[in-house]
Amino acid sequence: MAVGRAKLAFSHGVSVWVLEAPDGFGDAHVHAHHAIQLTLCLSGALELFAGNTCLSGNAIAVAADARHRFAAHGLLVFIFVEPESRVGRALNAKLFGDGDLAEIDATAMKPLTLLRGTFDDALRPSDLLAAAKAALDVLAPAEPAPLPDPRVQKIIDHAATHAEASLDASAKAVGVHLSPSRLRHLFVEQTGLAFKTYMLWLRLVRALEVYSAGRSLTEAAHEAGFSDSAHFSRIFKRTFGLPATTLTRL
Repeated sequence: MAVGRAKLAFSHGVSVWVLEAPDGFGDAHVHAHHAIQLTLCLSGALELFAGNTCLSGNAIAVAADARHRFAAHGLLVFIFVEPESRVGRALNAKLFGDGDLAEIDATAMKPLTLLRGTFDDALRPSDLLAAAKAALDVLAPAEPAPLPDPRVQKIIDHAATHAEASLDASAKAVGVHLSPSRLRHLFVEQTGLAFKTYMLWLRLVRALEVYSAGRSLTEAAHEAGFSDSAHFSRIFKRTFGLPATTLTRL
């Protein structure tokens, strides 16, 4: 498979990628990640597949944890949003009532169209993140969204700074007293993932954050608790359907 180049910026639960996909580029591997994905095609063509559904167009969203694949060429922008965040909860309520794929009003993504033709220029991370925030403000304005179960939210908040903690240890640390089976069920019900899988997602996000701050992929892998860069690369490919080496730091 031909591999496109990509640039990445990351901040506060939102990551933005600009991907240059050459002709013939396509993701033949179905994958899933614990983030809502907003995809904007600035040039070329884009198709996204989830189950028996296929959407083509310039702006398409994928629900968190949905197994999907894409086929594309041209200049693409991906915005990944943590589903437990306020913006993520608002996007989930607004976009995915009818399935795992949803068309997005392209006018809401207008701030990102300014990135057209800038892939080889000196694009700053702050510019890329500002454009993504402007688009998200249109798609998910600051209004109340359904909150997760407060017990699970406490565990999520604790897990963000205790990457090696077990579910039972995290629950005890924040004062959540449920039987192990009920706790596991509640966590899956609220997040869509088993706790171990969720923690693997957090470690992957942490590695991307470290890498975007200027460290090497190997350093980022070790900082996030992966055994080595090969382990990180396997998880990255399985999660995003692309090799980690496609990321060029901004």
